This record gives sequence, structure tokens and C-alpha cells, in this order.
Amino acid sequence: MDQTKQDEEYGYDLFPERNTEKHKKSLIRDSLFIFNHKCQVMLTFAIETSPYAKLLLGAMKNSGCKVLKDRHFSCEDCDGTVSGGFDAASSQIVLCQNNIHQQSHMNRVVTHELIHAFDHCRAHVDWFNNFKHLACSEIRAANLSGDCSFSNEVARFNFGLKEHHQECVRGRAVRSILAVRKISREEAQKIVDEVFDSCFNDHAPFGRIPHGNKDAKFAYREYANRDRYYANL
Repeated sequence: MDQTKQDEEYGYDLFPERNTEKHKKSLIRDSLFIFNHKCQVMLTFAIETSPYAKLLLGAMKNSGCKVLKDRHFSCEDCDGTVSGGFDAASSQIVLCQNNIHQQSHMNRVVTHELIHAFDHCRAHVDWFNNFKHLACSEIRAANLSGDCSFSNEVARFNFGLKEHHQECVRGRAVRSILAVRKISREEAQKIVDEVFDSCFNDHAPFGRIPHGNKDAKFAYREYANRDRYYANL
């Protein structure tokens, strides 16, 4: 397949530094670029303090997929429409240093992409050929990362009552698919609808939907103390 066409079909055109030649040329520039330094600082703070990230990193380590900051995260310039991505080909999380400017945003992006990485670790996800696999992980990431929390939805001026969280998750999953795959909105919605119930109700490794930091901290404490619980059975 023509490389340019393949990049467009799999969403790599949104992450230009995924191009090997461009990436090599940009290394010196990145070392001097203030966005990169700020991104690295916020990333370190996220993985060391966010209960969402700490739980996911612990779950991946216990599943045999230890995440290394320098190996599995990359701060890069991206297309203006995205904040991050998971590159399954390299098992690497891309953080868009030109689009992430606040710590709370960084925490959400890290969590969202770590959910994809967790799914990549625990299951045989066919990211490039099976749209249902992609849709399932996007549903889980939108559901469990805090993307659809009440505060974030209010900040977007999105208000609703009955099943608003579900509709937010559904909508963000569709948009995520459309960003990285060249299919129609109708097709993306159909795929999301087909897998929505089972994937929305898959809360691993949190055990519940964490609607905020308080829920995430509780889930993290439960996860951290699980061995102590089972040892007393």
C-alpha cells in the first residue's frame, strides 16, 4: 500500500513525527523546544500522582507489560485536532505537546491512552483490521478515563439528564474512530452500537466507572490492597 495512503487510513497523518525520517530530523529541534520540556514535566507528574494512571500502570505491570516512561511515551507535535494517540505498531503512547497545555488535560490524555495500552496488553486487539476491536477500546477509554465526567461536560456546555454519560461515551468513541479511519459517520456509529453494551460494561481494571478523582483514588486503593484481601480468604 502507498505509504501516504496507509498513513491517512490509519490516522498516522495526524502524528507527523511518527514518520521515521521526519522524526530523526526533529530530534535536535525537540530537545530545544519548550513544549517538549513542559510535556515531559506534566507527563512525569501525571504518572506519579494521578490515581487513574497509577492503577493502569500497576495493572499492566502485573499483566507482564511494564510501562517505561522513556520507552513507551513520546511527546511530539501533532495535528491540531488531536491530543494524543496509541501507536500499536510500536506500543507507544503519543502525547501532543503542542495541544496539551494544562495538567488536568495531560492526566486525561495519559489515562485515555493507557486504557488503549492496557487493552493492547491483555487482549489480541486487531487495531488495523477489526473496527469492532478499535470501537470497543475507544468506548472503554471514553467511559473510564474521565473524558465524560460531569465537570468536563459542563465545560463543553453539554448538558443532559437521562443516560447523558452513555451518550457522551458513544459520541466520543465515534469521533475517535472517524479521526483515525476513513469510514463514514453512519458506519462508525453502527460499529459502536454493535459493541457498545458489552464494552461499556467492561470496567477493567477499575472495577467501576470512576466519575472523578475520588472514585479513581478509591479504585486504586482497592486495587493496591487486593493481594491483602485474597491472602485472608
